[in-house]
Amino acid sequence: MKSILVDTDVLINFLRGREAAKAFLASEARESLLFCSVITLAELCAGMLPHEAARTRQLINSLHIVDVTRDIAEKAGAYRQTMKRQPLELMNCIIAATAKTLPATLATCNAKHYPMADIGITVVPAE
Repeated sequence: MKSILVDTDVLINFLRGREAAKAFLASEARESLLFCSVITLAELCAGMLPHEAARTRQLINSLHIVDVTRDIAEKAGAYRQTMKRQPLELMNCIIAATAKTLPATLATCNAKHYPMADIGITVVPAE
């Protein structure tokens, strides 16, 4: 069974009812283990409106949450350090390092946030 690390933007699009994200997660849930980083969890909780809480919690509970380990933190730091010409958000470096460390394919709507050559990326249309 393959592993997919789902980026924040895919989960937000799912919660907003976007068809591409809904279809992607429904399809992958049948044939893959779905993960998200604790960084994604924090981002979802930070942007959640009160009326979205129950649905967001249900989605979060359906995923395997990956904590930031020392290996992930060190890999994220290495990504950030080696890609200085291309300014990257540290949060995205942590998410990418999580995908690399698991290992898992990273599902995102925005591949330009993840220029790392050593991780697999699946682009989910944002619509």
